[in-house]
Amino acid sequence: MSAFDNNRNASFETLLKPLLDRLYRMAFRLAGNKPEAEDLFQDVLTKVFPRLDDLIEIESPGPWLCRIMYNHFIDNRRRFARQRLVAVAEDQLPGEGIDSVPGGTSPEQDAVQEDNIIQLENALGKLSDEHRLVVMLHDCEGYKLTEIQDLTDTPVGTLKSRLHRARARLREILETDGTK
Repeated sequence: MSAFDNNRNASFETLLKPLLDRLYRMAFRLAGNKPEAEDLFQDVLTKVFPRLDDLIEIESPGPWLCRIMYNHFIDNRRRFARQRLVAVAEDQLPGEGIDSVPGGTSPEQDAVQEDNIIQLENALGKLSDEHRLVVMLHDCEGYKLTEIQDLTDTPVGTLKSRLHRARARLREILETDGTK
């Protein structure tokens, strides 16, 4: 490997290292499970590497990278929807996608916390893609509505109504599931 390639790899790693956790969380929230999130994450990094020169010139690469990830995710969804043959995935085990639950308290409290996380993940899974995305980006990742507008090309007014409806639907799902 040449010195130029080594410098290019080091620059890419230096630029992306602070953003990797945030990008992976977004990939996981978009995909909904660990294997698909890892594929999405890797695809985006592979797609961005040749564009290192563009990445260096961007003042704030985080939103740019999230936009690429979102677009790649949507493209994959559309491609999958056009396929004639649809593979049926095995049922996920409850709690899949949760690598660990914060400990430090009693086992009973940890079990309750893990159950709450599983219920919330299941409820998020029942939302439409548009509603889940706006809740994930705004409430989980902390993006402002104007930033989400830039990421999704959706007007702020539409995002506000989707966020309101998504939260109402989440409350409804959680209340219904809680009474069973």
